[in-house]
Amino acid sequence: MDIRTIDARLSVSPQIRPEDVPAIAAAGYRTIICNRPDGEDAGQPPAAAIAAAAEASGLAFTHLPVVPGQASDTDAALMANALGNLPGPVLAYCRSGSRSEKLAAMAERQDRSGARAEFDIVIVGGGAAGIATAASILRRSRDVKLAVIEPSDDHYYQPGWTMVGAGVFDAPFTHRREASLIPAGAEWIKDAVARFEPDANRVELGDGRRIGYRVLIVCPGIKLDWDAIPGLAETLGRNGVTSNYRYDLAPYTNRLVREFKGGTAIFTQPPMPIKCAGAPQKAMYLSCHRWEKSGTLAAADVRFHNAGAVLFGVPEYVPALMEYVGRYGIDLNFESKLVAIDGLGRTATFEQRRGEEVTTIKQRFDMIHVVPPQVAPDFVRASPLAAPSGFVAVDEATLRHPAYPNIFALGDACAASNAKTAAAARKQAPVVAVNALAALAGKPPVADYDGYGSCPLTVEAGKIVLAEFGYGGKLLPSFPSWLIDGTRPSRLSWLLKDTILPPVYWHGMLKGREWMVKPHMIGAEG
Repeated sequence: MDIRTIDARLSVSPQIRPEDVPAIAAAGYRTIICNRPDGEDAGQPPAAAIAAAAEASGLAFTHLPVVPGQASDTDAALMANALGNLPGPVLAYCRSGSRSEKLAAMAERQDRSGARAEFDIVIVGGGAAGIATAASILRRSRDVKLAVIEPSDDHYYQPGWTMVGAGVFDAPFTHRREASLIPAGAEWIKDAVARFEPDANRVELGDGRRIGYRVLIVCPGIKLDWDAIPGLAETLGRNGVTSNYRYDLAPYTNRLVREFKGGTAIFTQPPMPIKCAGAPQKAMYLSCHRWEKSGTLAAADVRFHNAGAVLFGVPEYVPALMEYVGRYGIDLNFESKLVAIDGLGRTATFEQRRGEEVTTIKQRFDMIHVVPPQVAPDFVRASPLAAPSGFVAVDEATLRHPAYPNIFALGDACAASNAKTAAAARKQAPVVAVNALAALAGKPPVADYDGYGSCPLTVEAGKIVLAEFGYGGKLLPSFPSWLIDGTRPSRLSWLLKDTILPPVYWHGMLKGREWMVKPHMIGAEG
């Protein structure tokens, strides 16, 4: 190895290989920094291979890739941050070592000039909420120095997985590369957050780097706790056990439903909170509709086990749903929580509450669609930002943290009492964007969120129960008042197609007109 010493803390070298790492550790280095993008040369060891070798030798490792000739101030800031916070001595490498040396020189100039390795706004999470908020901020202010911290290369449209399980979409339709969605002007830091340091206005990454911010936005999503149900994780994707809550399992749902010829089909819903609370029912209704069309429904014993006490939390939508429960012959079991599963034995165990009494029952199944319990991500739950629920504490209107006025949260990781839906994130994103920009300018929040969420419950092919509501279950229709107050039937039918609406909608819309077969159903029957 051709190692060149820059100073007592830093040395640089050409490309190293995993087998070189033990000698690097023996030479006294405590951190390795890779400044090469993966795939730059044929035969180049990937950064992950060096990282694994470094971990095996007890060394810290970070990947700060820079394209030759394109090093930016942000790259220099990240290099300065790494050199300032990771244990030394440090060995940085690239193709020849010169890129690492130049980047270190840029970092040193920034330090001498008083520049800090920080961003105006840091967004933790590159899912739907994070990407929408970043885009909203940059649309309003192109001069903001903004970073999105997201470890995954893959981005999924998770509401589409219900349609994959129903045979409507193919799974790849719901997948995009994360890099293609990062808004222009945003810096993508491809790593995971290990912990928050709100008193120092910074976050610590998994590789030990610390990223400073003036305003922090937290939206890393929710953790699916598959291990909370004994026996579940090891049998998913086989033995008739499936879930539309995972990209790789939704196609298995489609296969099970397509091949089902009769028997017991169980669908479960865990205790709240969960994301997309309508999804457990949608999987059931769409399966039943397929079996109805194929003539299999009469041979099906369909059971819904809901850990909650009601079919749906907003009562105005329950009558429309109950019509389909009756039509499909679904056996409803409330306050019935899945607590164990035996895949090989095709047996599910439930705890059922009847008043003060809790009993345990076992049910055999031919197929079972499981929705896992869901909790806040570990690094959020264990942080100073967490509410008692484990999610990020916020003011319900402004979505600002009650103790840290420069921190906001939205999406599934937010502790607000709204339903955790993609529609909620869509409405929250511009509120957080304008409030974050106000905080950046030293001003109070300027926008409020009303708790809006939406569950379009697909009850058969081409028909939905469109549930739209806010905090406390308040109905929040998104249709404009001119439409609700009376529109020609042909125009209304064209706009809404086969949408099922609650009575508060159709009462205002129809005003006694006799062009509908059923008062709660707007669609082709009319």
